[in-house]
Amino acid sequence: MAEKTALSDYLSPQGAATMRAELKMLTQEERPRVVEIVSWAASNGDRSENADYQYGKRRLREIDRRLRFLGKRLERAVIVDPAAQTVRDRVFFGAMVTYVDEDDTEHTVTILGVDEAELTRGEVSLVSPIARALMRTRVGDVVMLQTPRGPVEIEVLRIQYPEKCV
Repeated sequence: MAEKTALSDYLSPQGAATMRAELKMLTQEERPRVVEIVSWAASNGDRSENADYQYGKRRLREIDRRLRFLGKRLERAVIVDPAAQTVRDRVFFGAMVTYVDEDDTEHTVTILGVDEAELTRGEVSLVSPIARALMRTRVGDVVMLQTPRGPVEIEVLRIQYPEKCV
């Protein structure tokens, strides 16, 4: 039986590259540096009151936890290149969508993966309420967005995808 792909597994090529870079940095730079500090601190004797040793061991556990997370995340990731999207008149993963709300305020969001979306850059997670409301819509479509203050009508004004790299 084939495994079903979860929406939370989607990742853009840039998001995957960022995660791979972090994995490489932690493996090749950060972890070896902390191991060196822990080894040095351990050689100083009494570990029970050795702050460098205790902090280093704690930091190693954090690094190892992050390495496991990144490894598992990249292993199950479904890399989706928004530039390769052929249906460009509808909202799918990777789309940059401009919409207007009931107050005539324009908003622009880019729909990305759960682990790469950063709201401060105008990026929203594929599983967020706004992304779920916008998915598969076209320019001119009006949809209801469920917000903590209640339902809000939004209208899709523009849909853009990155250009294909040639």
